[in-house]
Amino acid sequence: MICYPNAKINIGLNVVEKRQDGYHNLETIFYPVPLCDALETVYHVDGKTPYTFSNTGIEVDARPEDNICIKALNLIRKKYDVPPIQIHLHKQIPFGAGLGGGSADGAFMLNLLNKEFKLDISENELHEMAAQLGADCAFFINNKAAYATGIGDQLQTIDLDLSGYYMALIKPPVHVSTPEAYSGIVPKPSTESLVDLIQLPVEQWKHHIKNDFERSVFANHPEIGKMKMDLYEAGALYASMSGSGSSVFGLFKEEPQLKLKDTYFKWIKKL
Repeated sequence: MICYPNAKINIGLNVVEKRQDGYHNLETIFYPVPLCDALETVYHVDGKTPYTFSNTGIEVDARPEDNICIKALNLIRKKYDVPPIQIHLHKQIPFGAGLGGGSADGAFMLNLLNKEFKLDISENELHEMAAQLGADCAFFINNKAAYATGIGDQLQTIDLDLSGYYMALIKPPVHVSTPEAYSGIVPKPSTESLVDLIQLPVEQWKHHIKNDFERSVFANHPEIGKMKMDLYEAGALYASMSGSGSSVFGLFKEEPQLKLKDTYFKWIKKL
């Protein structure tokens, strides 16, 4: 069986408080976008080896047992019978981009195993399992636009449809670590609800919807901030960094023409 884990963007991101456990509570809008990996599982030929893992596309630089797909498999095997399988991941969503590519792979693995082996795991249990894999993994179980709070694990489905717009995603060869991104943040409660702001026309979002990480990330990595300005100069109605970076996206009425360095990742598609 094969599935296509997709990326997400963050529309707005407010870091509202630091928790006693060291994590931060936030509020954001998760929106799925059709930039996809490909994940395939088949029965293992020898019927004995618990799993094998292979990877093409962007290299997954980790031991198989540390890969989130294998973690998802092992999590399900704690309660359910899954036979030996071969797993192949073709990776296209860039790492460290704020696009949730790894989280999507883990969540889609849970869904895939549930369907392929008819495990009848409830949606609630899949959400609980996904939350154990990562803060935003649970979003990809339903994979619909959602208002997220907590550490990104408390989800409320919202009515948001960006179909018809062109989206441009750009990522420079820059890595922004999570500790670095949070080091420049001073948490504070938001004064306006993202659920309300998202109802405004897209053209007005740039005046009201912000990403708290941009200020410090742009200061440390000016090229990321420049990409946002380049998107606006190319005609974007709204542009923002996704998550804690380092990718930036723009929404356009017409397909944009962007000239970028060869080392930059670029993806443009009509939604």
